[in-house]
Amino acid sequence: MTLPASDTTVLFPDGAVAADAVVLHVEPLPDGRIGVLLDRTPFHPIDLAWPDQGPDRGVLVAGEDEWPVLDVLIGATQGDGLAVGEAMPVRAGTEGWAFVVVHVVPSDADLPEGLGVRAAVDTDLRAALSAGHTACHLASLALDRALAGAWSKPAPDDGLGAPAFDRLAIERSVIRRYGSEDVYRVGKSLRKQGFDPGALDDTGRLVAAVDGTLAEWIGTGAPVRIERDGDGLSVRRTWVCSLPEGEVRIPCGGTHVISLAELGETTVRFATEPQKGGLGLTMTTRVVAEA
Repeated sequence: MTLPASDTTVLFPDGAVAADAVVLHVEPLPDGRIGVLLDRTPFHPIDLAWPDQGPDRGVLVAGEDEWPVLDVLIGATQGDGLAVGEAMPVRAGTEGWAFVVVHVVPSDADLPEGLGVRAAVDTDLRAALSAGHTACHLASLALDRALAGAWSKPAPDDGLGAPAFDRLAIERSVIRRYGSEDVYRVGKSLRKQGFDPGALDDTGRLVAAVDGTLAEWIGTGAPVRIERDGDGLSVRRTWVCSLPEGEVRIPCGGTHVISLAELGETTVRFATEPQKGGLGLTMTTRVVAEA
């Protein structure tokens, strides 16, 4: 079979963890492993544009044979070759390219093109990362709310109308099992925009404010959904949740719980460190999921 002319149909935005699929293409990878392209998949790949959430793990099954999915990457093709991961010459969504999910399997896997397989995700890992990602979004919004009084000038708003500290100061975000780590920098630019770094002096007060907001929001058990423009891998996807302050929408390519009630107790802790010309702040979010 030739390389696909359109994006892989992705099922993970709706929470799917298993699906029947057909092998479209098998690609030897530089490290000796094999990349398998399916027509449709429940697997969430690591995305170079949104690398905060890592890939799913799981298996591809055909009859009595089963092969582990060791990694899940994004590839790009114009039909005459496949570029995978960091070798991709264009960003996902670029016109004239098809963007595909590359399931990385061992070098001895026997998965010929045209084979029907069952693609099954590791549900424990998916649940843990989904909870961590939803909690990450909530914690960032709660942090914005807690720091709303620290601004002396008008600042861009977040999805709930608070000054967007998270968006303006974020340097790195990593989704972990049942949690996340967000690293911020408060430097000259943020101070010029009117932010007072003194608001970060009392991290105990900040913890209490953020934890209180998280408990309030999670207590609503509000539904969570992913809106998207289509089923292809490269379409725009948006995290949507109705909180007491209103419906909030955040562009996001990851996976999530379907209800805030799934999060259970969610708390944060903060650490600060002086940096050249500024201050570093790390927020660690932890979820104790409901049984």
